[in-house]
Amino acid sequence: MTILSPKRGRLLIAEPSILNDDSFKRSIVLITEHSNSSSVGFILNRPLNYVLEDLIPDIECNFTIYQGGPVEQENLYFIHRIPELLEGSIEVAQGIYWGGNFESLKQLLKENIIDPNDIRFFLGYSGWGSKQLEEELETQSWFVSENEFENIFEEDEEAIWKNKLLEKGGEYKIWANAPADIKMN
Repeated sequence: MTILSPKRGRLLIAEPSILNDDSFKRSIVLITEHSNSSSVGFILNRPLNYVLEDLIPDIECNFTIYQGGPVEQENLYFIHRIPELLEGSIEVAQGIYWGGNFESLKQLLKENIIDPNDIRFFLGYSGWGSKQLEEELETQSWFVSENEFENIFEEDEEAIWKNKLLEKGGEYKIWANAPADIKMN
């Protein structure tokens, strides 16, 4: 089996062995940037108990906010599939973009032009310094997967980690079906 390296647009899948890491346990991270000096991504399967209107009261919008990672959790970030509507978007992977003109985004949300399946909002991000992610891969905290989802925004956040482990097969099938709290087994 080919072992993939981190790359913009790929997914980091938390290994079952990082059960004690509350920041990344059972997480899937979309890598939005990867270079020799740093890596950045957003956790796709950690919905919070907030909606956009809770953070920006002048926008009546109930889109769920996700925990993007442990870095800069006071800042709001977004990825989307609508670059034609948001000038300044950066392509992360085919069909997925990061950021863009926030004032335009606010107006589009106020006018109900954006579908929740086209955008995802995050508080914070996941970040790694030079060689840090590679070290975590060597210690088997993560494995890398291609993003083969047709629309990652429509995936069931409770099942996405389990499904990636089942897809990997072997001993991962056992971990995929283990309860979130191993003590409950």
